[in-house]
Amino acid sequence: MNVTDKAAVVTGGRRGLGRAIAIELARNGADVAVADVDPGGAQQVADEILALGRRALAITVDVTDQASADRMAEDTVSHLGRIDILVNNAGIIGAPGWERRPRANDEDWDALYQVNVRGIARVTDAVAGHMKEARYGKIINISSGAGRQGQAEQTAYCISKAGVISLTQASALELAPYNINVNAICPGLLWTPMWERIADRKAWLPENTEGLTPREVFDQTVATRTPLGREQQPEDIGHLAAFLASDSAQNITGQAINVNGGSRMD
Repeated sequence: MNVTDKAAVVTGGRRGLGRAIAIELARNGADVAVADVDPGGAQQVADEILALGRRALAITVDVTDQASADRMAEDTVSHLGRIDILVNNAGIIGAPGWERRPRANDEDWDALYQVNVRGIARVTDAVAGHMKEARYGKIINISSGAGRQGQAEQTAYCISKAGVISLTQASALELAPYNINVNAICPGLLWTPMWERIADRKAWLPENTEGLTPREVFDQTVATRTPLGREQQPEDIGHLAAFLASDSAQNITGQAINVNGGSRMD
């Protein structure tokens, strides 16, 4: 998983999967632009990367705004010299207050599309020109197991993550002539701030969760849905992202790869 001296951008990089991916890329030799809507959180992760001896910068980006995505790309090139790797990790599960609604409303649908689908397309458009010019690039989009199979009460979210897989395949075809690989990762069950909010809500889970804490809800879900019987870690996603970003994966493109302990095997 050698990405030594490559320049990477990770969106949604301030915590959870984004942080783990950014740190793993740095541990494998990359310089990293940590891009997030929260500048303070992005700076904290950038400081961690600097402590590892790699170059890093924090960039404020709103993936729903093309001009913001374009500035992010230009700032990265200005500071790191180029962009070799893009990880489109920024994502949401609904508009603010989604956990208090029994079903997604119009605001949820619009927000999910603008962030989870169009956000990836905007950032990819902002970065692809630099990669085309260099005739080299690795793009990794973060989808979800929910993008492979619909789930009750999660229609809008599942559709947005299925859209990521389709977008990945289309982008892989479009960018292949420029020696740019595009792949997606479909994470399974990870204890992240987003999943904690899902577990606290409980309404989306078919198992009997009465009287359980959010963490107990999560542990029960892992036990009942995962053949390996253990949760996935953000670092698991980071390991795969680093591999896909390396030249060891030069002939892998247009794929959506599960990291889910066997909960889905397609």
